[in-house]
Amino acid sequence: MSSPDTTAPLIVGIGGSVSGTTAADRALSFALRMAAADGMRVLQFVGPSIVLPMYLAGAEHRTAEAGALIAALRQAHGVILASPAYHGSLSGTLKNVLDYVEDMRSDPEIYLEGRAVGLIAAAPGWRGAGTALSAMRSIVHALRGWPTPMGIAINEREVQFSGDGTPRDEGIATQLQIMSSQVVAFARLRHRPGRDIRDVAA
Repeated sequence: MSSPDTTAPLIVGIGGSVSGTTAADRALSFALRMAAADGMRVLQFVGPSIVLPMYLAGAEHRTAEAGALIAALRQAHGVILASPAYHGSLSGTLKNVLDYVEDMRSDPEIYLEGRAVGLIAAAPGWRGAGTALSAMRSIVHALRGWPTPMGIAINEREVQFSGDGTPRDEGIATQLQIMSSQVVAFARLRHRPGRDIRDVAA
């Protein structure tokens, strides 16, 4: 998913499943649609685009997929992460993708510094979704990102999606809209010349 306006702030969405069709992926697509409707450029990485070799620090070669993903994160004004819950945590696929952020360790803005990060976790039960969401928050903190106040936990047994990817649960749809708007608001601050998220805390 992408939008053509090259001057708008960029929101990068990363899913956590190889299939790209999980409830988390659908929720991610919906959140990015909300961001695009709010005037953002959006890029979505799901399915084959996140199938990367296991991260190896210091490797001289990166695949084209890994290079494209890190290049997008370097340009991103905001990020949204979505993962199915596996054994009470985020998927190994998404964790491996986030390990690649280590390649940004020497950037002027290290890792996800200065970027708001929206989080979505989905599981066949509230407990798994909640623990996965908590793990994702901890990782984003370690990467110096700013998790949005609204994080989304989805119980796949209770929340269904329509053909166009809209959640049939009005509460989840509202939460996703709020989270997206929080990422967008911080992205606009980061995009504004001479000012970024850190000014809010000053």
